[in-house]
Formats: sequence, structure tokens, C-alpha cells
Amino acid sequence: MSFPTSLPPSRLEPAQDAPPLRWGILGSGWIAAKFTESVKAHTRQVIAAVGSRSQTSADRFANDWKIEKAYGSYDALVQAPDIDIIYVATPHGEHHRHVLLAIEAGKHVLVEKPMALNHAQAAEMVAAARRKGVFFAEALWTYFLPKFDVISQILDAGTIGEIRSVYTEYGEYLPRDHRIFDASLAGGPLLDLGTYPVSLLTRLLGVPSRVVGVATPDPAGVNGQLAVAMINDRGAQGTMATTLYGFTPTNAAIVGSKGSIRFISEFHLPGSFEVWSRDGSTRLTYEEARGAHFEGLYHQAAGIARTIAQGGLESPCRPLDASLATMKTLDAIRHALRIDFAEAGLRE
Repeated sequence: MSFPTSLPPSRLEPAQDAPPLRWGILGSGWIAAKFTESVKAHTRQVIAAVGSRSQTSADRFANDWKIEKAYGSYDALVQAPDIDIIYVATPHGEHHRHVLLAIEAGKHVLVEKPMALNHAQAAEMVAAARRKGVFFAEALWTYFLPKFDVISQILDAGTIGEIRSVYTEYGEYLPRDHRIFDASLAGGPLLDLGTYPVSLLTRLLGVPSRVVGVATPDPAGVNGQLAVAMINDRGAQGTMATTLYGFTPTNAAIVGSKGSIRFISEFHLPGSFEVWSRDGSTRLTYEEARGAHFEGLYHQAAGIARTIAQGGLESPCRPLDASLATMKTLDAIRHALRIDFAEAGLRE
């Protein structure tokens, strides 16, 4: 089969056309605000309520974003009868408890990434959702972007052949007072920044059969940075590095037996990429505006609304088995590098 001369278009339908759901926001922090801003600006989804740890913080968030109802507890939010779906936007150490709270109340759930602290927690959440017959997904918004729909088509068509290696990294500078330096919140880059490259590695290579690497402890009691190499049962390899100490290109490359994919800007954000034939003689470019950081969060809300309207309980963009596999890889990295979350109350 000859190398293609053009790339497929994205199949995503306009976000404004997605049937509206009534969303309850569980948590009132930074990512909750970014999600609300993006969804209100680009979709017909209804941000109907917010729930926080106190009535004061809930009222403040509701006032800032013109939300009709504000609840001073998470339990009150999930019990509200006029809410279709709960977006869990609390720190990841709280995801397990808050997701189960919403599921047991019979609500559909979208939970921020990572969905849990380890695979065991994640598996319990998935089992609960399937038992209750409610929609459940991890909010790894990258895979809901138009460019990743195009990448999925390229991979499914076998354009670059069998995946041989994947190279990833993601680093940011974060101030010392950020929650990521708090060991009691399962801080460090792995479950935050690292979720993006690890999810990509797992999506392309599966759960690794072996992981090796190095890690640097931070004086705050968390991991400060790490780098790993991994291999699967077929001999395909992947690399990942993540750090809290400075901004990196946040790039990735996917190398196959017939060609490769190279990202022009941050791989996990809206932006362009190139597809090269194996010898580099053909280079195809997918153009996508880079956009503001986190502006594209609305794609996942629109996609999930469509899935639920059609009776689906999982997102085709981020199936639950994919999230579980990512958690297995994150566990493998932690065990290989002896990173634990004991101060966050996780016992393994």
C-alpha cells in the first residue's frame, strides 16, 4: 500500500449541536472554573449547579459564573434531582470518594484526570458505574480534540504501520505553594502532568511489560521529576519524562514501521502535527489552531452529551478500559521508581 497523499478530516460534529445536559460542578477550584468557562463559551450545555465544601465558596463560584444553584456540600449537589451529570473537579486524592458518591446517587459522572490514585481505586469506580448503569468517563480532554480524531483515523488505517517507539515528555514550572508540592494530596508530577504522556504511551503500546527509570525526590516530600523507559511484549519501546522545575516543549513522536507522527506544538493541546513517510519523502500536515490553554475543554462536554443522548455509558474517545490501562501503567512506574502516596492515605 502506497503512502497517502492527504490526511482525513476530523469527524467531530459542531459542539453547539450537541444536545444540552444539566451539569453539576463538584468542586470550585481552578480547573472547575476553566471547564465552566470553556463549556459556557462554546456549547449549549447548561452549568446548572455547583457544590463545594462550604456554602461561601459555592456561592462565590456560582456568582462568578452566573450559575443558578449553589450547594454547600458535595452530597447535596449529587442528590439534586434536576442534575443529569456531575463533573468531579476536586484534587485527585479525592476522586475515588467523590465519584462513588455521585454514582451511588444515580448520576452520570465525568471525573478529572487522573481518575484515581491507583488501578484498584479506578477499578472499583468503574465497577460501580457499570453496576448502577450510569455513564462514567475520565476527563482526559486531549483525546476529545479534533486532531486526535484525525490521529485515530491515521492509526486505524495503518498509515504509519506497526508502532515501534513513542517518545514523550511534559514539564512545567510550578510555584512552591501549589498543591502539586503537597504530599498529603499525592503531589508530584506523575499523576498530574505525567498523566498526559503516560496515557499516550499506554494507548499506543499497551501496559508495559517492563519499566526502568530514575526519580528525583523534592524537599517538600514529593517526587520532583522522573524519567522512564518502558517496553512491551512485542519489543516496542516508549520514553517519558516529567518535571515540576521548568517548562519543556511538551512534545511527542510516534514511530511506526511505515512512517511517523511528529507534533508541531504541545502534543496534548489543540495544534498541528505532521505525518512523515518512513524515508521522509512525503510529509503531510494537519493544521489546527493552537488556541488558549484549556480552551478546548468544551469538546469533551459536547462529545459526552452526544454519547449520553444516544444511550451510551462510555465515551468512544476515552473508554473506561483505556483509563484503567493507564492506571496500570502509572502503578508500574510508581513501583519501579519506589514512589508512594502514603501521606495521602494510600496503602498498597
